[in-house]
Amino acid sequence: MSDVIRKINLNEKEIILVGTAHISPESIAEVEHIIRTEMPDCICVELDEGRYKSITEKSTWESLDIIKVLKEKKGFLLLANLVLSSFQKKMGTSVGVQPGDEMKQAIMVAKELNIPTVMADRPIQVTLRRAWSQNGISGKSKILSALLGSAFSKERISAEEIEHLKEKSEMDAMLEEVAREMPEVKEVLIDERDRWLGTHIWQAQGKKILAVLGAGHLNGAEKHIRALEAGEAETSLEAISSVPEKKTSQKLASIVFPLALIALIIAPLFLTGSKEKIIHNLVTWVIWNGGLAALGTLLAWGNILSILTAFVCAPLATLHPLIGIGLFTAITQATVRKPQVRDMMNITDDVTTLKGWYTNRIAKVLLVFFLSSIGAVIGNLVAIPNLIASLFK
Repeated sequence: MSDVIRKINLNEKEIILVGTAHISPESIAEVEHIIRTEMPDCICVELDEGRYKSITEKSTWESLDIIKVLKEKKGFLLLANLVLSSFQKKMGTSVGVQPGDEMKQAIMVAKELNIPTVMADRPIQVTLRRAWSQNGISGKSKILSALLGSAFSKERISAEEIEHLKEKSEMDAMLEEVAREMPEVKEVLIDERDRWLGTHIWQAQGKKILAVLGAGHLNGAEKHIRALEAGEAETSLEAISSVPEKKTSQKLASIVFPLALIALIIAPLFLTGSKEKIIHNLVTWVIWNGGLAALGTLLAWGNILSILTAFVCAPLATLHPLIGIGLFTAITQATVRKPQVRDMMNITDDVTTLKGWYTNRIAKVLLVFFLSSIGAVIGNLVAIPNLIASLFK
């Protein structure tokens, strides 16, 4: 039996796990073959309802309301989702398949054979938000670096290399590297999803269940299924089904930081009675914070109103714990240069190239959102040491 097919014989049912490389032509053929051979009572796939719609319904992007997404504070989630999708799409292009084709094939064959299908994965929005919220500054920086690296990578991969991704040793080595570099991300992206997938597969109705999932989840999902069968694991997924509330320290930081910043600006009035130094500190902060936010918007090739919005509003957004400058600049960009139907229809293709990020209006809105936010953060990091130094002059 192939290393990427696992059969788990339980007391009352048989579970067959089929591991894929997601962008492998051989995986597509293998998935169809094993479904027709085994004729299971139920098929589980490593998709959630949202991702299933995104790969099967073009209208999903055509109906995208980018301003609504930004107001709901989902700008980074959409950006991350697009970057990850574009990276997989670039990999798949070199071998003639698209990400999720093997899942689509499994669903198509299931419909043909009248076999019930279960979307067994956790919603991608929950996964990304948990990965982001459970990381500190260092972890967030690593996530952003990884996203940027994949977005602008020119790497291509051969069909032979893709098939190697299904080999246990290769996959284990990759997961071990992720665990070392970003343990919090590994926990959310892999461990929690192993638990989620394993639970839904174990709970699927029927005596023979076939599950199609990425090869990287084979070991974890199998381990969790066996733990559930032995009564050694809980069936409840409530603890990993939502974004955890901010820690008390994070809530305090969002309030203390603006207050500390204001204190640094007006401190000279109490230390020396100098109003001139207050004005100097205020100008220093505005120039660094607003200036670098504006520079970030310029690097995203935002329109002039977005650049001006960045400069004027970044200092104000910094003082408010619930909003960020990216919201203002991105909405301004989307309002002045409204995304067109073409942008919505071509977004998944355009974000596979650097040029596409600048020509597609939706992608540019997200680029403005991201780079203006990064610029404002860097501006604060530069301004604060200057403000502290001014207290001793």
